[in-house]
Amino acid sequence: MSVLADRVQRVLSDRYLIEKELGHGGMAVVFLARDVRHDRHVAIKVFRSDLGDASGAERFQREIRLLARLQHPHILPLYDSGTTGETSYFVSPFVEGETLHERLKREHQLPIDEAVRLTIEVADALDYAHTHDVIHRDIKPENILQQDGHAVVADFGIARAMRRTVGEWVTAAGMSVGSPPYMSPEQASGEHQLDGRTDIYSLGCVLYEMLAGRPPFTGRSAHMIIVARLSSNATPVNEARAEVPARLSAALSKALERAPGDRFATAGEFSTALAKALAPVPSPRRWPFSSR
Repeated sequence: MSVLADRVQRVLSDRYLIEKELGHGGMAVVFLARDVRHDRHVAIKVFRSDLGDASGAERFQREIRLLARLQHPHILPLYDSGTTGETSYFVSPFVEGETLHERLKREHQLPIDEAVRLTIEVADALDYAHTHDVIHRDIKPENILQQDGHAVVADFGIARAMRRTVGEWVTAAGMSVGSPPYMSPEQASGEHQLDGRTDIYSLGCVLYEMLAGRPPFTGRSAHMIIVARLSSNATPVNEARAEVPARLSAALSKALERAPGDRFATAGEFSTALAKALAPVPSPRRWPFSSR
């Protein structure tokens, strides 16, 4: 067991038994643990104080505060959190299913109806978060878990609480953070006036990848991807996969418009458009010939 795992185990020994490391990022490590009080597996995300700075510690605490506000069936919930000495942590359910990223690495493309269903579930989760003044800012396949065939949005590490000003939503501070293949043009440009439409664009990129087997913009470097995104529109997805219905392709193209004002106003509108795109087209009414 690592030094960090040993330290966490000492701090949390009365509640949790650390079993193994599940993954790590720049400033946090996630462990699989047994919740001894409730006899269940959980995931414990621990801030690495040895690597993180003051801004990283504040971001970690902000993630905890934001998660505590969000209760939705397609958002990974918060079970517990705390800070003991130099150890800050929070506890979430352990999702045994793979991430969407892992699945796409294996399958490349998903069945159209399943890709749309997963996107609708994420869109509904984002619509809920946006109505609770939170934008995620890092929607990508790695942050979409699959549990019993359903999508669960995770990792609000760079999410922002929004405040209303002059009738529109803005973040408290603008930073060009996120994942280049899925960032909206305004996010990639470092604009500070971000709202829920940035998440709609990112989710559109994810749906595009589920359908086409690749994100709408690719390149040899993050800079090349961002330049392409800022200078051109995405190729309609039904040109990359012919069996995608025209109505679905049109809805996705609207989500991927470069200007936020040209996209769906809310994630709920995107969800509704996707559902309609796969709904059967009613046949024209045929009247029987009149007898003579």
